Amino acid sequence: MHFFKGLSPRTIGIAAAVITVAIWAAFIVIARASAQGALTPFDIALARVLGASAVLLPLGWWLVRRDRAQGGAAASSFFGLSPLALRVTAACGVFGGFAYAVLAYAGFFYAPAAHASVLMPGSLPLWTTLLAALVLHTPITPARAIGLACIVGGDLLVGGASLLSAFAGGEVWKGDLLFMSAAFCWSAYSVLARRYGLDAVRATTAVTVFALFTYLPFYLLLQGLGVIQSRLLAAPAGELLFQVLFQGVGSVVISGITFVRMIQYFGPVRSTMITALVPGLSALGAVLFLHEPLHWNLLAGLVLVTVGIVFGVQKKT
Repeated sequence: MHFFKGLSPRTIGIAAAVITVAIWAAFIVIARASAQGALTPFDIALARVLGASAVLLPLGWWLVRRDRAQGGAAASSFFGLSPLALRVTAACGVFGGFAYAVLAYAGFFYAPAAHASVLMPGSLPLWTTLLAALVLHTPITPARAIGLACIVGGDLLVGGASLLSAFAGGEVWKGDLLFMSAAFCWSAYSVLARRYGLDAVRATTAVTVFALFTYLPFYLLLQGLGVIQSRLLAAPAGELLFQVLFQGVGSVVISGITFVRMIQYFGPVRSTMITALVPGLSALGAVLFLHEPLHWNLLAGLVLVTVGIVFGVQKKT
């Protein structure tokens, strides 16, 4: 695939980072707004999978057949729809597709989106640093440790008050645990993508194929057992179409490809440190678009996270 032909690796890496962070921040703001909509979190997850599949399954089919036509013994799986071998497709698909989607969207049943905006992108640097050290033997240098501490501190400033409310009782803590588990899964996917040296388009396609073949049966099973109730048929067509396009095409296809491209240039640890900007930016977006109040801790947290990223993304850290 030559989508980025003619551009320098640095330009591609920076552009991929900007696009990824912008879409992830928009995802949190839209999740907050969607909480008042007609669809359930599991309905939105299904819209995410179906929207991405509509674009990437034909692409995966074409990639596999093009590789075969060129005479290579190209690896493929899932009836020739995934351009990666079954083992790699399953490993990346479990963490980056099925488990991430189920855990993330299930978290919204118990905790507000504000918690997700802190815990999912905010805990990514911590999980990824630990996993990269374990799997890739990436050293945790003093400068990177300082950056990580600043990021965690900034995220706590942004969402600390809302997180502390979890101790007042109820089931909010369950959502928080689900959000952090989702972040762990995405960190595992990012480390695997670097370990296997995956191409951005092929990796995103494989994850989507795996998600379709696993999440759709899971969704139908839960609905059949009465664990969840679908609101797809009752939702306005415009809302459903928007979720398919944004969650599927935007959050999966576009940001999925740019995220892996970012990993290829910055590495998994530095990449997830960059995405730590998402909590602050999404909170600012909520102020601008959802008219939520602007507090001092939001600006202070965003500054602290930015300082941490400056420490964390240096090539020699």
